[in-house]
Amino acid sequence: PKECNGIKIPVDTSKPNPNEVEFDNLYLDMNGIIHPCTHPEDKPAPKNEDEMMVAIFEYIDRLFNIVRPRRLLYMAIDGVAPRAKMNQQRSRRFRASKEGVETTEEKQRIREEILGRGGYLPPEEIKERFDSNCITPGTEFMDNLAKCLRYYVADRLNNDPGWKNVTVILSDASAPGEGEHKIMDYIRRQRAQPNHDPNTHHCLCGADADLIMLGLATHEPNFTIIREEFKPNKPKPCGLCSQFGHEIKDCQGLPKEKQGEHDQFADSPPGLEQEFIFIRLCVLKEYLEKELTMASLPFTFDVERSIDDWVFMCFFVGNDFLPHLPSLEIREGAIDRLVNIYKNVVHKTGGYLTENGFVNLQRVQMIMLAVGEVEDSIFKKRKDDEENFKRRQKERKRMKRGQHSMAGGQFTPQPLGRGNRSNHQPISNPRQVAFEMRMQDRQNTTPSSSPNTSSTSDGTPGGTKRKAEDSDSEPEPEDNIRLWEAGWKQRYYKNKFDVDVSDAKFRRRVVQSYVEGLCWVLQYYYQGCASWKWYYPFHYAPFASDFEAIADMPSDFEKGTQPFRPLEQLMGVFPAASGNFLPTSWRKLMTDPESSIIDFYPEDFAIDLNGKKFAWQGVALLPFVDERRLRAALAEVYPDLTSEEIRRNSLGGDVIFVGKHHKLHDFIHELYKTGGKEPVEMPPELCHGIQGELTLNENPVLPDKTVLSPVPVLRDLDQNSAISINFKDPQFQDGFIFKSVMLSGA
Repeated sequence: PKECNGIKIPVDTSKPNPNEVEFDNLYLDMNGIIHPCTHPEDKPAPKNEDEMMVAIFEYIDRLFNIVRPRRLLYMAIDGVAPRAKMNQQRSRRFRASKEGVETTEEKQRIREEILGRGGYLPPEEIKERFDSNCITPGTEFMDNLAKCLRYYVADRLNNDPGWKNVTVILSDASAPGEGEHKIMDYIRRQRAQPNHDPNTHHCLCGADADLIMLGLATHEPNFTIIREEFKPNKPKPCGLCSQFGHEIKDCQGLPKEKQGEHDQFADSPPGLEQEFIFIRLCVLKEYLEKELTMASLPFTFDVERSIDDWVFMCFFVGNDFLPHLPSLEIREGAIDRLVNIYKNVVHKTGGYLTENGFVNLQRVQMIMLAVGEVEDSIFKKRKDDEENFKRRQKERKRMKRGQHSMAGGQFTPQPLGRGNRSNHQPISNPRQVAFEMRMQDRQNTTPSSSPNTSSTSDGTPGGTKRKAEDSDSEPEPEDNIRLWEAGWKQRYYKNKFDVDVSDAKFRRRVVQSYVEGLCWVLQYYYQGCASWKWYYPFHYAPFASDFEAIADMPSDFEKGTQPFRPLEQLMGVFPAASGNFLPTSWRKLMTDPESSIIDFYPEDFAIDLNGKKFAWQGVALLPFVDERRLRAALAEVYPDLTSEEIRRNSLGGDVIFVGKHHKLHDFIHELYKTGGKEPVEMPPELCHGIQGELTLNENPVLPDKTVLSPVPVLRDLDQNSAISINFKDPQFQDGFIFKSVMLSGA
């Protein structure tokens, strides 16, 4: 929006798209919006829940202004996830809780130190520490968010000309499934309908790399992903004094400088608001076609099928459901390596690895064993690369020490007239920088007892700073696997699984589980959730060379499994520290030493770095939740639920909203007037070819009925003309297979 005389003039999104491309459908994977709006990294956090909701509304507005969908806006919030995903969610939430407590303690300690030295810090704001774990289905926060989004949609349909003819579908946290997979399910089911327009232009918003794979897996020709542009080293405010330019541990408690004459730029970080980028999958497809095209094949080359194989191979490098194979690291070019092996082996396989989301294990085995043959050399090269990197780091440090401490700072004079004005950065937070430089100088020129010793043997000034840097490298975690040395397989299985490598039966079990996982993930991407119950029951992956005789492994899943209920999932993924989001008697199961499931909630847990550098990359060694024991324990506390908790614990569905100018509006209004209980087929001609079933909503948005605002700073909608009704995707009989092909007419 532009400002004119202090009045914000909204963007008219009914005008043609300024990016010179028109989109039909915009899909929002909402969790990628909720997290940065509730606990942002690059600006001070909102003070309360109302501010968070307004931030979420503004973020959606910004995306709507950029994309301007003409047919559909689909908002999907993560509902209860399949069990296979819950292991990763559990690991993330236990870590978030542990890190949150550690950060709070560190802040308190540094705060006391600074104030003890007479430093200045703004008074601590009295605000609850926001526990981001509440962004999980079943909590009051998610329930409130659904109410707020309902209000937001009704408001925009009533008042924004760009929303006039748009159909809005809201799939909140009560509808089971991960956000992006609810979106994929919708697209799959619509494109299997006769009325689907094969040239629909889709735009999906989200920063996860798997959205790229999911977009390719739809085989829709016009698919674009919009994501925030990643700017490395973006300044973050200090958690104590909220100033930019230093972290908590380096905070000196210096008074805040005015930003601008009237401090009008106080809360904005250097740099403008978030920018976005488009990833056009049709262009990526052209690159992939160039890379995957193979000459003189024993079968016809089909670019769509080979892209499906490429998506499948990317799973080996890591996904949300399986740990990646030890020899395949994405930053070591694992995807290129797999593609090259695939092209060499495909002549022998006699066909593609996958079809419509089902895996041909015999062909996959050939690829895996080919990776297995080079595993040994991959591990050796990894070690060599690390050693070379360390050597270069040492050289750099030595070079740096040889220079004077002033060199290269913000205040270093820049030669004029050499055309380098572009890289001359304006000085940011000069007070802090000057302070650091003074401290540095003070340390580098420690007064010494005799005038001759003030410089050390290699000519660097000072004697105290030297010791810390002399060690040249930080203490490395001990690596007792040593994958680069003979005997690595034995050490890996002994260390990670506590079994002997000669225990072929156990290794076979690990491989069997991993193979099941690959089949499960591919079906999840191409057909939908094959089983809500299946999960990979180990913390580590096998080696590629272990994938022997996998062709005859069974890969069928139990039919008719059901998702957990929201509060059950909370019990499966939350640490005891987030127990406040649960009913009291349920919470006790997490903390009472006598609880039959107390072992699911360790207060502390080990993180195995597993050859990585940072804790967040390591493996959290948490016990797996035993579903049978969990359900048995919950059976005893289920009677304690209040009616409100019972409502939050039930599974819901999607809701469709339209404004008064939409062709579907009167049709839906008529359904409410007649009050039928049976589902009604939605007429596709009234809604851009979209199909599905409609049933009356218990608490609908209705014309001429005030929509109350759940956010105090926003007004109620007295003159409402929008309408909402329950919507269900088209249904198919069991065993139906969605074809992964480009549709005719595309």
